[in-house]
Amino acid sequence: MCTFAAHMDKVEIKKPRLEWLDALRGFTMILVVAYHVAIMGFGESWKNSSSIPFLMLFRMPLFFFVSGFLAYKASQVWNMRNFGTLVIKKIRVQIVPTIFFFLFATAIFNKDFFEGLMDNLGASMKGGYWFTLVLLYMFLIYYPFAYLDSKLKRFLPAGWGWIPIVVFFLLSLCVYETNYLPKEFEWAMGSKLPKTQVTDFLTYSSMDQLLLYFPFFLYGNIVHRYWDKAQKVMDSKWFFPMLTFIVIFAAMDALKWHMLKSVWAIIPLTLARFMLLTITFMYFRCYQQYFTKLSPIGASLQYIGRRTLDIYLIHFLFLPNLPQVGSYFNAHSHNFVIDTTLSVLVGLIVIGFCCIMSNILRISPIFKKWLFGRS
Repeated sequence: MCTFAAHMDKVEIKKPRLEWLDALRGFTMILVVAYHVAIMGFGESWKNSSSIPFLMLFRMPLFFFVSGFLAYKASQVWNMRNFGTLVIKKIRVQIVPTIFFFLFATAIFNKDFFEGLMDNLGASMKGGYWFTLVLLYMFLIYYPFAYLDSKLKRFLPAGWGWIPIVVFFLLSLCVYETNYLPKEFEWAMGSKLPKTQVTDFLTYSSMDQLLLYFPFFLYGNIVHRYWDKAQKVMDSKWFFPMLTFIVIFAAMDALKWHMLKSVWAIIPLTLARFMLLTITFMYFRCYQQYFTKLSPIGASLQYIGRRTLDIYLIHFLFLPNLPQVGSYFNAHSHNFVIDTTLSVLVGLIVIGFCCIMSNILRISPIFKKWLFGRS
């Protein structure tokens, strides 16, 4: 009887999944695959493409934002046992599948396996498989912080519990800013300064990507921590118009105008990234009734959203090899609609094959556990 009661308590406190958030994850995954179709499949140049620079502003920030949002769990009990369990689980789920598919893709796409392996290991992007590694870094940083934050709150005055996470976010934002100041910092993106051991370490470990995207992870975490307050802000009359005005200016300056020079150029880029992902997040929340399982679009996006790891790991194997398409778009960079539509349509076909392959592999409990982290 006691066991049954305990079970019922667990059932009662378990919150239902936010269907629109799963749909948002699916939408973000589509953007990621479409981008890889354009870059790796069509061979488009981001300097000439009309859609790639725009998508680059917020697709990965949005992905990490959602990851940070889901990382926060108000009911999480932070003790050493739970902390260790979470770390071990994340390492198993993120690393084992990534290593397998990384080696498999390297063997397929390189005539000389060991030469291709060394090239991919020495590159920040790891042949495309950097994302799960960097996301693991984020969790390995976030979990100790969350553990210490839960202990520190006992000593903070009432109403001051927001200080640690906000300070952490601001520090991460400062580090993010340094990546766009190549004249000032040797590890920055595009730095022309002589390479150092620090630069090499950040590249080989892919931690340069961690420096770029960790603020978005923490931003999502903050939004979830203070969800009631965040919703009030999003529902206010002034917030969306102000957001729209800022993002139009920031995106145009970051992509075209370039009115702010030198170190100040980071301001519109930063604003565009945060504002665009916020608008996308608000859109899915505002129209959440269209993204339920009762809607064909909602059900499809949710399915993709729940298979993001599978799709990410597999989709590199199904990317097309159509450089002729890229040549056309590079020569006709103004055609945003056709450029984006074709990349998305081909991306959806790739995702379909990924889902089929995922379902086939999941027949085996061993593959389901070790390749996709599902028990």
